[in-house]
Amino acid sequence: MTKKLRSIAVLINLKTMVVTLLAVLSTYLCLKFGITASFPLTLISTAVVFPIVFSISGAYKRRESALNEYAVIKGNGKAIYFAARDWLEDPNPEILDKVRGLLRQLLQLSDDLFAGENETFREREKPVHDCFSELSLFIKDDLRGNGMAGGEISRCNQYLSKMFVSFERIKHIYQYRTPKTLRTFSDVFITILPPLYGPYFANLGKDFSFGLAYITPILFSLVLVSLDSIQSHLENPFDRIGEDDISFSVDRFVERLT
Repeated sequence: MTKKLRSIAVLINLKTMVVTLLAVLSTYLCLKFGITASFPLTLISTAVVFPIVFSISGAYKRRESALNEYAVIKGNGKAIYFAARDWLEDPNPEILDKVRGLLRQLLQLSDDLFAGENETFREREKPVHDCFSELSLFIKDDLRGNGMAGGEISRCNQYLSKMFVSFERIKHIYQYRTPKTLRTFSDVFITILPPLYGPYFANLGKDFSFGLAYITPILFSLVLVSLDSIQSHLENPFDRIGEDDISFSVDRFVERLT
């Protein structure tokens, strides 16, 4: 029940209340002064619905791409750990502890990096690169230094390379989002169209009982602003605000290695 209420709170926010109130007020004034009109609904689909649906689709695809790259990082990280555990003749427990610690650190730093603000991204990115560098040195010093064959070392470097490429792809998903002009366009029309359609709502509700005339503007506003809220929360899948956000399960990942 709490989860459902949290989901509803994401959709019904301050913007929803303001736009709905303006639409109801506009309808009331139009009913009071007899201002009615039959506006075309194609304007709504062209100016609002189509851009929002396009943005939601793009944001959802970005989220799914980020999940795929996250799986690549985890999968190749596990492969490096298994190589340290199974490919050495006599694996030292300290080596396994070290690689587990490095993988934990990498995932935790990445999680903190993508959950933070874009303005300080460069400062928070450096520790992640340092951790990748330490993993590279681990393969060179700890694995090769303990007798791992050259071909297997090359394979481990390929695992590390795939992890770094996936990290860069997630970074670009985080930094480059759906076009700002498109989001601004949708936001402006979502705010102004429900109040401007007051004469249309008044025309629909003039034959209704008192109070029922306001159902249409309320539902109209709720649908449009809720779609905009969905798009906003999918826009950044790392901000830990929406329920569909991506979270790096660091402890669970390391626990399964152990």
